[in-house]
Amino acid sequence: MTDAQTLEAPTENATIRTVRRWSPGACVWCGDTDSVEVFRNEPRCATCRKHEAVIDEARKFMGMYGLRPIGGTLQSDDEEEYEHRLAAREARRALNDIRLAEQPDPVLVRKALRPRAAAITEGHTGSSAQTSTRPASATRSSSASAKPAKSAAPVRTGAVDVEEIQTRALALLDQLSAIDAQLALVAEQNGLAARARRSDLEKQKATILRTLAALEKARLSASGS
Repeated sequence: MTDAQTLEAPTENATIRTVRRWSPGACVWCGDTDSVEVFRNEPRCATCRKHEAVIDEARKFMGMYGLRPIGGTLQSDDEEEYEHRLAAREARRALNDIRLAEQPDPVLVRKALRPRAAAITEGHTGSSAQTSTRPASATRSSSASAKPAKSAAPVRTGAVDVEEIQTRALALLDQLSAIDAQLALVAEQNGLAARARRSDLEKQKATILRTLAALEKARLSASGS
């Protein structure tokens, strides 16, 4: 009995001594160095980013349909909502399982990110410098050639304007017909997805109707009516 206890003790101590710690260039959440990229202004590995994306997708779904925020109970109104809540809970559990016992100092994390930010800034500065080294004569000649084009732009007849307005209006009317057809398909459907689809289509229809009204006003103005 005593021998067994003495054999187990070193194993527990060894586990305590192998606590993972953050190092520059590693993920600030779990300390991994696999495919580390800046995510929400901090370095995160591929695994953490994947779990965070699952949680973000669930939050987006709940917000889009006006549902309870994720977390706590998995109680849902339909299967799709349940799947999002379950996936978010599993992703959060996985993140908690791999989290570092001690989070790194934010100051040290920012310092580790500075070389990468400096390289990006240097690249932009170099490209800007190349652009600014163009001869002044070339700049003057390009600006001089641009002036006639600028003065020639307003030369557009009223007939052309009216024709463009009518073309746009016909295209919008085609879109309006397509939206009405889609509304007819989902009119009798129930469920969160169907209600959200109807709402989105009605918003699109309202926008098209406002645009058509504005085009008609522009047409009357261009034709002098």
